[in-house]
Amino acid sequence: MDGAHSAGLQLQPLSPTSGATSPSLSSGEGSFSYKENLIGALLAIFGHLVVSIALNLQKYCHIRLAGSKDPRAYFKTKTWWLGLLLLLLGELGVFASYAFAPLSLIVPLSAVSVIASAIIGIIFIKEKWKPKDFVRRYVLSFVGCGLAIVGTYLLVTFAPNSHEKMTGENIARHLVSWPFLLYMLVAIVLFCLLLYFYKEKNANSIVVILLLVALLGSMTVVTVKAVAGMLVLSIQGNLQLDYPIFYVMFVCMVATAIYQATFLSQASQIYDSSLIASVGYILSTTVAITAGSIFYLDFLGEEALHICMFALGCLIAFLGVFLITRNRKKAIPFEPYISMDAMPGMQDMHAKGMTVQPDLKASFSYGALENNDSISEIYTPATLPVMQEEHSSRSTPGVPYRVLEHTKKE
Repeated sequence: MDGAHSAGLQLQPLSPTSGATSPSLSSGEGSFSYKENLIGALLAIFGHLVVSIALNLQKYCHIRLAGSKDPRAYFKTKTWWLGLLLLLLGELGVFASYAFAPLSLIVPLSAVSVIASAIIGIIFIKEKWKPKDFVRRYVLSFVGCGLAIVGTYLLVTFAPNSHEKMTGENIARHLVSWPFLLYMLVAIVLFCLLLYFYKEKNANSIVVILLLVALLGSMTVVTVKAVAGMLVLSIQGNLQLDYPIFYVMFVCMVATAIYQATFLSQASQIYDSSLIASVGYILSTTVAITAGSIFYLDFLGEEALHICMFALGCLIAFLGVFLITRNRKKAIPFEPYISMDAMPGMQDMHAKGMTVQPDLKASFSYGALENNDSISEIYTPATLPVMQEEHSSRSTPGVPYRVLEHTKKE
């Protein structure tokens, strides 16, 4: 009994010591997590800024060479190649950021590219806005930039601090966990339903198309984080490339990215790019954060206040992106053409020097049809070489006009 009592007395002093070391360890881990979050956030912000600059450089190059006869003249310019180099550098920065910070922090930071594009579009590309549209466009765009910056600050400040080594064992364990398997079941069923309505029922709503993109994108970012994390560990000396799960994740990353780009391309043929940017950002960010929080357990153990402030940051960033993109200029739609050989007497028009009705409103090319009820009006007709004649529109019975669809040529 005395021996047991003395043993108990000897063990008693160890308990405060172990309890005292716990806060210091927790504090050290918290500090390390914050540093990793900061590194990941800075890499993502840098990457999105560089990508935005690169895309605007290439856009500037294409604008300057718009009248060139060579459709690939931009390959010969240093500006376009500089843009491509910066694009690769920016994408590499975004890719690396997933290895350091939680997925839920990195995904919403794509708002930085929208902010940068809005500012660069004004300064670098010199986009023109009419004075009467100043309040409606200029002010709202900068209000949107301000809101997006505030939202980004809240995201970085209240981001989850969950950090886990992206080893093959950890990723395989998360992949077969029942919460993620349940999410995958719901996502696959929803994707199949949306794809059925889109392909079979011609449901071309922007929400349907961009939800397909968002569901694919959620798997893309989940696999990107796994691949990036395993590569970083391998570079640090803890080789992960001998795990089969690495190659499974890599194949999924490439496949989902390709199909995601396909649906985005289809959406861009139907809807305005600014609408795609705003709706796509909101849907993709929401679905990706949901997938990341389920797969990587980003918010496990986080305080309710931090989660609420993070959600508030997302909402503010959503509103900012919406305000930035809602007033962008819409592209002039392509218009149908009249087949000249279907009009009686038009075949020898050039030989006789007849006048031709010019394209109105300076649209993209000569001969486009206009929605115009007063066709008989004279709009300063173009004259072909022989002599100038007054244009008069006469209806010719017989062969009706044949309207052909004009497709955009790259």
